[in-house]
Amino acid sequence: MDGARRSREGYIPRPMSVTVETGTTLPFDRFWRWLEAHRNCILRAGTVDTFLHDQEAFHWHLEQDAERNPVVQLVWGKLLVAELVLDVRDVLYVEATPEEGGQGQFQFELVGGSKEEPYAVYHFVMAHGFEEDGAHAAGGGGLKH
Repeated sequence: MDGARRSREGYIPRPMSVTVETGTTLPFDRFWRWLEAHRNCILRAGTVDTFLHDQEAFHWHLEQDAERNPVVQLVWGKLLVAELVLDVRDVLYVEATPEEGGQGQFQFELVGGSKEEPYAVYHFVMAHGFEEDGAHAAGGGGLKH
């Protein structure tokens, strides 16, 4: 590695293997279908001021309410611990990026606002990146416990 690359703001690039490229975007509907098959891979979900964290005794339930709004529930046994009802009417796209220091984890941000000033409305941190085929051993309808 040459000194010119290393001297730029102290940045030293490291090789890494990822399933999607940094900044990959996808439409919300496609992301939601994939997320339903990978709900057991959610590590964290939330908004700017609310975070739901996965725990060993919890599981994630994803559905749509009567108005067809996506709903994310964190459940302990049969007890609803927390719920996010997503208003995705203004979501422009979903952006996938590797989590810094996240051991293969990926953050998926649901980006809203205007095209000139987009911002993250909701986020999901997943145990892995987006796989096009949707196949996953832990996916489907089963619980992780």
